[in-house]
Amino acid sequence: MTQDFAKKKRPPAKRKPASSKRAAPKPKSQVPGWVWLFTGTILGAFIMFLAYLSGVTPQQTPTPATAAKHEEPSHDIPKPRFDFYQLLKETEVVVKEVPSHTPKEAAAIETQEFILQVGSFKKNADADRLRAELILMNLDAQVETVTVRNGETWHRVLVGPFQSRSKVAKARSVLVSNDINPLLLKRKAG
Repeated sequence: MTQDFAKKKRPPAKRKPASSKRAAPKPKSQVPGWVWLFTGTILGAFIMFLAYLSGVTPQQTPTPATAAKHEEPSHDIPKPRFDFYQLLKETEVVVKEVPSHTPKEAAAIETQEFILQVGSFKKNADADRLRAELILMNLDAQVETVTVRNGETWHRVLVGPFQSRSKVAKARSVLVSNDINPLLLKRKAG
């Protein structure tokens, strides 16, 4: 039978020390790590116990002779007394009664209406085009023609009137979601 010597395993070569002057390797410690941990914990506890004992001094009962020496004249300093109910009475604040809204003021508040001005145009055709867009958004829109001081005519596009702020907020959110920034106006209902 033939043999293939090229694939034969060879034992690894052993290295010899380069010089004989090298020190021999130190043997590893035979003590496990948990022993060192336990010893350190016990030593730390013992040191803490000694520190505790150094802070504790035995209680000595003073003899009458030593008590007379250390006795100082006492000043009659009254200790603060906290009486909640007495302090509460002293710090009481009287609040004047504010009159509530009169019926006239309530009626004035209710007679206000809110209108959103969406745009103002010189040409009526531009105002009508925006009004049509607003109607398609399901908003109540109208065009108001106004003559200003110097005789110019403007066409305002208004949404409303609204009686409550919640309805105004809902209409305003619809307008803002369509990239239209309205102007809030208050008018007397009439």
